Amino acid sequence: MEALFIYIAKSSGLVAMFYFAYYFLLRKETFFNSSRWFLLAGLVTSVILPFVVYTQIVWIEPAPVSTALDTAANYSYSSGYVPQTIVKESFAINWNLIWIAVYSIGFLAFMLKFALDFYSLNSVLKGKTIKQQADFKFIDVNENIAPFSYFDYIVYNSSMYTAAELESILEHEKVHSDQHHTIDVLISRIFCILFWFNPIIWLYKKAILQNLEFIADSVASKKITDKKAYQYTLLKITTHENCAAITNHFYQSLIKKRIVMLNKNQSKNRNYWKYSAIIPALGAFIFLFQMETIAQEKKQSQKEITQNQAKDNDVYKITYSTTDQELTALVKTLKTKHNVDVVISEVKRNSKNELINILVEIKNGTEEVQTIQIEGNNAIKECSIVISTESDGTKKVNLITEGESDAPMTVENDRVVVRNAPDAPDIPDTPDVPNVSDAPTPPTVPQFPQGPMPQVPAAAIANMPKPPIAPKNLNDKAAMKKFEKEMEEFDKKMERLEPIMASFEKEMEEVMEKRSAVFNKEMEKYQVAMEKYNADMEKFGRDMELKFGSDSEYAKNMKKFEVDMKQFEKQMKLQEKEMRLNERQKFLDQREELRKQKESKKS
Repeated sequence: MEALFIYIAKSSGLVAMFYFAYYFLLRKETFFNSSRWFLLAGLVTSVILPFVVYTQIVWIEPAPVSTALDTAANYSYSSGYVPQTIVKESFAINWNLIWIAVYSIGFLAFMLKFALDFYSLNSVLKGKTIKQQADFKFIDVNENIAPFSYFDYIVYNSSMYTAAELESILEHEKVHSDQHHTIDVLISRIFCILFWFNPIIWLYKKAILQNLEFIADSVASKKITDKKAYQYTLLKITTHENCAAITNHFYQSLIKKRIVMLNKNQSKNRNYWKYSAIIPALGAFIFLFQMETIAQEKKQSQKEITQNQAKDNDVYKITYSTTDQELTALVKTLKTKHNVDVVISEVKRNSKNELINILVEIKNGTEEVQTIQIEGNNAIKECSIVISTESDGTKKVNLITEGESDAPMTVENDRVVVRNAPDAPDIPDTPDVPNVSDAPTPPTVPQFPQGPMPQVPAAAIANMPKPPIAPKNLNDKAAMKKFEKEMEEFDKKMERLEPIMASFEKEMEEVMEKRSAVFNKEMEKYQVAMEKYNADMEKFGRDMELKFGSDSEYAKNMKKFEVDMKQFEKQMKLQEKEMRLNERQKFLDQREELRKQKESKKS
C-alpha cells in the first residue's frame, strides 16, 4: 500500500513539473505542435519514470570479525530468561483503508461522469444523416449546440451561421479531425479520472485543450482569405455554450487568448531551447527519488583478518595449572609492554597443586581498579586479561572469567567474586542488551525556505481596461467600425499593462528560483548524509548480529528497527516532495488570484 502512495506522489510531482515548465516557458510561444507533443510526453513520463530505479553501490570497510575472546571482551553474557512484555491492543484507525475509500469514491464518480458524457455524445450522433466528404463525416443537426469534432465526425448547425462563417468553422474542425486531436482530449480526460485529487492535472488538461485550439486556429486561418472575418466568427460563437464534453468543440472560454495568438508574430527558432529546460529537472528527480543506494562490504583476506586481530587484542590466560613463576612473569610483561599495573594475591592451591583461589587487581593509568576474585574448593576455570588497542592508540583492559556459565563474563571497573563451589546455586542474570540509542542518528530533513511573496501590482488592478461589447447586429457596418476602434484601444491599453505584469511575473520567478536554489543545496547535503547513515546502519546491524546472534531477541528487534528506519526515510522523502508541491501551489494560487481579479474587472 505504501508503494502505491509513493508512486502516486511521484507521478503527480512529474505532472506538476511538466505543467510549470509549459506555463512559465512555453505557453506564450507559437510552437503549438511541439507544445502538443511536449504535454503528451509529460503524461507518459509521469506514468513510466516512477518505475525506473537506478542502483548506486557504496563500498564500506568490513566490520571487524570477532572471535570468542573478542566477543567476550566487549559484552557481558550469562544465561537466563528474557522478560516478555505484554502489549495491550488498542483501537487504531486504518488510514490506508480510509484513503482508498475516498479515492475509490472520487474515481467512480468521475468514471460515471465520463460514461454519461459518452451517452450524451451518442444521443447527438444517433440517427443523424451523415454526409461523407473525403476523410470527414459531416452531420448537420437542428440542436442549438456549438460545432464540434469527434474523430472523423464534424457536427454543426448550418442554420445558425452564414456561408462565410460556416466555412471558417468547418476549416477549424477539419484541423481537429485531421490531426486526431480527440485522442489528446481522451488521454487528458483519463488522467483527470485517475488523478482527480491533484489540482495540477486539471490545469494540465486545460493547457492541452487550449493548445489544441491554438493549433486549429493557426492552420485554419492560413486557409481562409479573410483573417479578420475568422476572428469575428470566434466572437459570434461565444454566445453558444452548449457542447459535448469529450469532443473538440469550436467554442472555448479563451477567445481573447486565441485572438491574441492569431495576431502574434511567429516565435524565433532560438526559443526552442526552452523545451530542453525540463531535462535538468528530470535529472534532479531521478537523482533525488530514483537512486537506490546499496552498501557493500569490501572483501578482506583471512591473512589480513588474522593480522588485525593479532594487532588489536593481546590475551593473557590464567588457568588452574598456572605456576607462581608464570604469574610473576605475567605481571612483569603487562607492566613492560602495556604499562598496566597488576597485583595478584590470595593464591591458594589444593593437594594436586591446582589453583583454587586467586585475587587479581588491575589499574591502567588513571582508570579505576578492576578486581576479580575466584574462590572455592575446586580448580578454577580459565581467567584471562585482555588488552584491546583502539584505532587511536589507546588501550582498554578487561578481565574475563570462565565461570559456571557456558560463556565468558567480562569485568570492567568493578569487583566481582566468583565462587566455584559445587553447591553454589545458579542465579540467572538479565541479559545485557545495548541501548538502541547507540544506533546511528538519521539526518534532519531540510525545510523549504519560507517568506512573503510579491504582491500583485496595484497599478495593474486599477488600470485594467474593460473589454468592448460586440454589437448584436454584425451586419451594422457603423456599429462594427466603432467596435473595431474600441478593440484597438482595448489592445493598446492591455499592451501598456504588459510591462507591469511581466515585471511581476519575473519578480515571482526570481523569488522561487532563489528559494529553490537554497533548498536544492540543502537537499544535496541531506542526500549525502542519508547515504552515510544507511551505510552506518548496515554496519551497526552486522555488529549487533555478531554480538547477539542472528536468532536472538535483540537481533530481531534490530531488524525491525532497520525496517522502521527505512520506512522513516521513505516518509521523509515523500514529505520533502510534498513541501516542493505546496510551495509551487502557493505560487500558482497567486497567479490564479490575479486571473480572477482580471476577470472580475472585465465583468
